[in-house]
Amino acid sequence: MRASGLGRMLIAFTLPMAPLTRGLTVNPTRPTLLLILLMVGACSGPEAGSEGGSTTYDLVIENGRIVDGTGNAWFLGDVAVAGDRIVAVVPGGGLAGAEARERVDASGRVVAPGFIDIQSHSRGPLLTGDPHVLSKVTQGITTEIMGEGATDAPLPGRTLDRLREEEGAPTEDGDAEAAAARRARLASFVGQGGFDAWLSAMEAREPSVNFGSYVGATTLRMYGMDEAMGASGPAELDSMRAAVGWAMEEGAFGMASALIYPPGNYASTEELIELARVVGEHGGHYITHMRSEADRLLEAIDEAIRIGSEAGIPVEIYHLKAAGVRNHGLGPLAIDRINSARASGLDVQANMYPYVAGGTGLTACFPPWASEGGRLFENMEDPAIWARIRSEVLDPSPKEWEDLCGLATPENVLILGLESPEYEGLAGQRLSEIAAGMGMDWTDAARALLLAERQRIGTIYFLMSEENVRLNMQQPWMKFGTDAPGLDPAQATGEAHPRAYGTFPRILGHYVREEGVISLEEAVRKATSAVAIRLGITDRGLLRPGMFADIVIFDPETIGDRATFEDSHQFSVGVEQLWVNGVAVLRNGEHTGAGPGRALRGPGYRGDRDR
Repeated sequence: MRASGLGRMLIAFTLPMAPLTRGLTVNPTRPTLLLILLMVGACSGPEAGSEGGSTTYDLVIENGRIVDGTGNAWFLGDVAVAGDRIVAVVPGGGLAGAEARERVDASGRVVAPGFIDIQSHSRGPLLTGDPHVLSKVTQGITTEIMGEGATDAPLPGRTLDRLREEEGAPTEDGDAEAAAARRARLASFVGQGGFDAWLSAMEAREPSVNFGSYVGATTLRMYGMDEAMGASGPAELDSMRAAVGWAMEEGAFGMASALIYPPGNYASTEELIELARVVGEHGGHYITHMRSEADRLLEAIDEAIRIGSEAGIPVEIYHLKAAGVRNHGLGPLAIDRINSARASGLDVQANMYPYVAGGTGLTACFPPWASEGGRLFENMEDPAIWARIRSEVLDPSPKEWEDLCGLATPENVLILGLESPEYEGLAGQRLSEIAAGMGMDWTDAARALLLAERQRIGTIYFLMSEENVRLNMQQPWMKFGTDAPGLDPAQATGEAHPRAYGTFPRILGHYVREEGVISLEEAVRKATSAVAIRLGITDRGLLRPGMFADIVIFDPETIGDRATFEDSHQFSVGVEQLWVNGVAVLRNGEHTGAGPGRALRGPGYRGDRDR
C-alpha cells in the first residue's frame, strides 16, 4: 500500500524523533505519536481531512524561520494545522497554493513550539483568578507545570476543617465571599480523587494555557503530619504513601519538594526516599528546591542524588544556583557534581531562571522551627521567643537552615508585597533603607512588617552572579522555568519579580541575541522538547506532524524583556502570535480572549481508576 503525500511527510519528519522519544513512558490513555504515524503513514489516496483529493487546512504559517525544538539548525518553511494538530511541516515552503481558512505570513520571524514553563506558580490564577495568565502567554508560554512543594490536592480533611473554622477568612483581595467559595471548591480536593478533581476544576475555567502539576511533597507531609516537626511514624508514612500513589494515578508528573520552607523542610531524607519509591512505581520523577542553595549547596545536591538513586528514579533540580557572594565559587563545582552523577549513569538534570536575584517570602529570613504549627507570627509576638529567634538570626556561625537575609545582606533584600496602610508606601525599598527609616535593627524592622502584614511578604534577594547564570545556561541538561505566577498589570498590586513577565524573552533577547551565550536553536530546545521529554509528554514540544498545535511566532530581532526589579509589571515584547491546541491566543501581540488550554496528566494517570 502506497503512503499518501501527508503520510510520507509524517514519516520523513518523525524519523529524527526516535532518539528523542526512546525510553519515554507512553501514556496509554491518549493518542501517541507512534500510533498517529502508523495510521497516517499507511493511508493511501487523498490525505486525511481532504475532500475530493484537495486538502483544506485550518491554518497555514508560511515563509517562517522554523526552529522545530530539536536543537537542529533553523530552516525556512511552512507549517500547516488542522484542528488541534500540526499536520505538515514543509522545508522551503510549498504550501502557498494550499487551501487554508487562515494564513499567516511569518517572513523574518521565528516559528517555534510553544514554550513549556517547568516551574510555574499559576495555581491561584488558574483556579480562582484570571486564567488568561497574560504575563505568561506574552512570553510565548503555552504550557505551565506547577507543584513546587505545595499543591491544592490531595488535601487532608483536617486542613479543610481548619479552613472552615476561619469563617470569613479573606482571600488575597480581602473578599470574604470569594474565600468561602474557595473553601467550598477545596472540599472536592480532599483525599482520594482530589488531585484529578483539582486539575479538572482548573480546566473548567477555560485557561489560555495547558497546565499540569507535580504533587507537592509539603502537601504530602501535611497530609500525614500536619505542620508538626519530627520524624513520621509508620502510620503517618503509610498515609503519605497512599496520598502520593493517588496523586500519581490522578495525573501528577512526579513529586516536587521545597526543602527550605516549613513544614516541607521537616521531612527527612529517608521519608522523601520512601515517597519517591512510590513515584517511581508510576513512572514519575523527583524534582526539588533543595535543602540549600548556598553554604551547603554541594551537600544538598548529594541528598537529591541519594533520593533519586535509592528510589530508582530521575532527579530534577529547581532553579540551580550558588547563592551568596561567598558561595559563587560553588557554581562550577555544582555542575561538576551533576556531571559526575550523570557519568555514573544517574539521570540528574536541572532548570533555571535568567536572573541574578531570587524571590520568595520575607519569612524565609527566620529559622524554620519558629513556624512549627503555623505559629510564626504568634512566636514573634512573644518577647522571649522573639529574643531566641533574633539571636539565632544574628549569630554569624554557619546555620543548618537557609539564611537568606544573611546571605544577601539587608542592602540586597528588596521588599515588594506590602499591603497594610501603615507600610504599603515602603514597597520597593531595600530592607536596610526601611530599617534606617524606622530607626531599628533590620531584624526588628522585618518583624514589624510581618506582624503588621500577617503574610509572607513578597521579597527579592540579590544572591547570584552573572558568570554562573551564563555557565548554567550552557549546560546540555539545563531547562528553563519562570518560578512565578501568571499576572496581569491591570490587576496587580505591589511589585513582583520580573521573571513573571520576562523569563523566556530575556533568554532569547539578552542571552541569545545580545550575549551569544547559547544559540537560538539550543535555547528553544531547552524551552520546549527538553521539558516535554523530561515530563514524558510525547505529543508536545516539537514542530512535527501529529503534535498538538502549540506554536509561537516571535521576532528574533526585537524579542526581549521589559520588566525590571523597580518596575516589574511590564509585558515583554517580540512575541506576536501564539496558538494553543490550534486556537489563537495572541494575534499581533494582543490577547484574543480564548481559553483553549487543557489539563495534562503524567505517565501514571489512570483515567479509569475507581473514585
